[in-house]
Amino acid sequence: MSGSDVAAIDRSVAKTEEWLRQLAAELGRPDDRRYAYRVLRAFLHALRDRLPVDGAAHLAAQLPELLRGVYYEGWRPSRTPEHYRDLAPFLGRIARDAGLSGHTEAVSCAEAAACVLRLHVTAGELRKVRAALPTAVADILADEDTWL
Repeated sequence: MSGSDVAAIDRSVAKTEEWLRQLAAELGRPDDRRYAYRVLRAFLHALRDRLPVDGAAHLAAQLPELLRGVYYEGWRPSRTPEHYRDLAPFLGRIARDAGLSGHTEAVSCAEAAACVLRLHVTAGELRKVRAALPTAVADILADEDTWL
């Protein structure tokens, strides 16, 4: 492995740590990156599984390499997109997978994760992702003043 390959891994780790720090701060738990990781992982998986395969892949391309691996973990493209239209299944999935206490905590966690995603993913890509989602789920990715 060349030095540049190692540098790319180091950059990916640093970017991933930045996302986790930002999310932990948004969640009001700045010292709990494990909690932030659980939330981010659950949010990304719930989003990924509701998107068409091409949309999921395009979103993944904008994630740091380390998070891209987390994003694709356990993915079964032949089973996507899931076909619910309401926000409740999306939030229920996040609550279950992140080990949250229920709907209220899932709402605040989804809002925080969406905020961090908006910081790092281009507006154009977010528009494409939103266009592929049911309105109730797409609204989560809108500016924070426009959803829920």
